[in-house]
Amino acid sequence: MPSAEEVRKVSRLLEMSLGRPLRPNQMDPIGGLVLAILSQNTNDRNRDRAFGRLRERFGSWEEVALASPSEVEEAIRPAGLSKVKSERIINCLRTLKGGDGTLDSLKGMSLEEAEGFLTSIPGIGLKTARCVLLFQLGLPAFPVDTHIMRVSKRLGWIPEKASARKAHEILQNSIPHDLVLDLHINMIRLGRTLCRPRNPRCGQCPLLEECSTGKRERASTAHG
Repeated sequence: MPSAEEVRKVSRLLEMSLGRPLRPNQMDPIGGLVLAILSQNTNDRNRDRAFGRLRERFGSWEEVALASPSEVEEAIRPAGLSKVKSERIINCLRTLKGGDGTLDSLKGMSLEEAEGFLTSIPGIGLKTARCVLLFQLGLPAFPVDTHIMRVSKRLGWIPEKASARKAHEILQNSIPHDLVLDLHINMIRLGRTLCRPRNPRCGQCPLLEECSTGKRERASTAHG
């Protein structure tokens, strides 16, 4: 588990190399939750296409909640896993409709309570819940995707065999709240461009001197 000082250094190095990320445009929290479900196991382009089609097909989230799964499935087909995601979206919207139909109540909860509420909805895992809490509600929740998982393991921040749940726990407890948003975005950017699953570009990485994996990779290349 990294110290706050180590995390701040990595965040600073990423910001020096990649710049401070732009703040994403906020949408209504329900829309953000639907977007997060659509993002599961797909890329941003397909997610956004599916979201746009869903908004064009239905006039409101209430209409989506009352729609048949097949109608929603057809609208969100570009995101993949459309049958599973359509059921999750409808179930989620109907669950919220059973309350006040919004996520406003989460604003008065602690991070743990809000996370617990969202993950109690079938189909909403930790990453999806934390994306909503961070991007739509502005809470200091740190979501862990595949890129962040990979970068964190290579940095030695989490064990190599850590589960997604364990990674979320460790990083949430390690990252200072004021760094959560920028570090989340920049670690994903690093994972997409340099710290790739195969053939990582360690020699170009701004974190090379902080990364034992990168140092080993560079040494093996030099002696190869």
